[in-house]
Amino acid sequence: MDSLRFLRILLLSASILLVSILSTVTAGDIVHQDDLAPKKPGCENDFVLVKVQTWIDGTEDAEFVGVGARFGRRIVSKEKNANQTHVVFANPRDSCSPLKTKLIGDVVIVDRGNCRFTAKANNAEAAGASALLIINNQKELYKMVCEPDETDLDIKIPAVMLPQDAGATLEKMLINSSKVSVQLYSPRRPAVDVAEVFLWLMAIGTILCASYWSAWSAREAAIEHDKLLKDAIDEIPGTNDGGSGVVEINTLSAIFFVFLASGFLVVLYKLMSYWFVELLVVVFCIGGVEGLQTCLVALLSRWFQRAGDSYIKVPFLGPISYLTLAVSPFCIVFAVLWAVYRERSLAWIGQDVLGIALIITVLQIVHVPNLKVGTVLLSCAFLYDIFWVFVSKKLFHESVMIVVARGDKSGEDGIPMLLKIPRMFDPWGGYSIIGFGDILLPGLLIAFALRYDWLANKTLRTGYFIWAMVAYGLGLLITYVALNLMDGHGQPALLYIVPFTLGTMLTLARKRDDLWILWTKGEPERACPHHVRLEQCSE
Repeated sequence: MDSLRFLRILLLSASILLVSILSTVTAGDIVHQDDLAPKKPGCENDFVLVKVQTWIDGTEDAEFVGVGARFGRRIVSKEKNANQTHVVFANPRDSCSPLKTKLIGDVVIVDRGNCRFTAKANNAEAAGASALLIINNQKELYKMVCEPDETDLDIKIPAVMLPQDAGATLEKMLINSSKVSVQLYSPRRPAVDVAEVFLWLMAIGTILCASYWSAWSAREAAIEHDKLLKDAIDEIPGTNDGGSGVVEINTLSAIFFVFLASGFLVVLYKLMSYWFVELLVVVFCIGGVEGLQTCLVALLSRWFQRAGDSYIKVPFLGPISYLTLAVSPFCIVFAVLWAVYRERSLAWIGQDVLGIALIITVLQIVHVPNLKVGTVLLSCAFLYDIFWVFVSKKLFHESVMIVVARGDKSGEDGIPMLLKIPRMFDPWGGYSIIGFGDILLPGLLIAFALRYDWLANKTLRTGYFIWAMVAYGLGLLITYVALNLMDGHGQPALLYIVPFTLGTMLTLARKRDDLWILWTKGEPERACPHHVRLEQCSE
């Protein structure tokens, strides 16, 4: 049973290591700086998302989201400053020639096509319109820019593009109602949302719990190992925690990670579709069930020790404890319910529970044996994150990492291999997210630091764990600061986390003259009881 359980965990661990998704906001960014659409006088607005609230005969109705144009008057940011204005269709509908109907401060709706956006805006303004709504001929939004040779850019009314389905709904409203009004405003996203604070605490707490579980298991294994030595047992289990099922990463696998992860990310990018995301959901549920079951069994075995130590033989699976059999149905039902109802508003709770349980389980099973392997692993992950967030834009004309994180072209709200919390005070909604890799990869090094501290009997102040933990927290905090400074554009979290965490460990180790032993052995020297001379206890 142990080998089978290990195989499942190892496969799922690899899938998480491959998807080192960046820390980013999944909601549509409000402000877009586009270098491909340069600014010039009269055409220098930022691209902003605009709320278009409709009112039918004085009753509030549907709300649409559009994007503001480069030209025209800027949209007000506060709802209280936005007026409810009567809306009409242009005549002619494309507004490519002077309008036949005189308007008195109305918002006019026009169709896209047949002429430039600025020509439509100038004709609408000349007819007396107070704002322009351009209906796209596709479901997506489109950025309205100015042509290089345009000069008639003294436009005093705002222009907003709406998707095709919003235009169809507005047309039905105008046909079936006596009066339709709209309210246009572009609320600003808060500099810091409380969701980011909770996500920061969630990442810190996950690594904290996983590190203490890992260190406790390592200390128990070391105590058992010393007992065997004291009894002068001839056949002593090998190193690496003596059969406890720990998987240790070596230098070669750490280097291979960046290539395997890159290949997997490209596959995700190329095959991103509804069915592929569904496949990832199934994989995530399998890993979540295993992780949740492992965590619950470890926790409950303290109160139900007899059930945890009593086993029954199950066909194809081997001996399984009664406690595992009791917990497994709950874990399976929990994962299935999340998968079925994952589009609901509170489904993020289930995703986070499964994700945290899986990360904690992986960090308890997968170990970094020394600082050398940890340095190689995090350095590779550092380069991997930077390349696929920034450099990939040169090769694929878009950031591969961000596209995969958002689940573009899949019809889904991102892939499930991430933790997320809804942005509570953001008028645009959406989620603050962090990828599993941004917790798991630094967590491997931090858990190693605590295992070493405990085996070396170091205090919090003289050890490495508390400083690595603080460094990780600061690195993640800097990530969110950069995220907000970049107007919500996705940031590779490992770009900030790795230098803080790894740099702190290396600097402290060198200052305390522990660098050699941390770099090579990864555990303190231990004297062999009763002078039992064994290769693993002496050099």
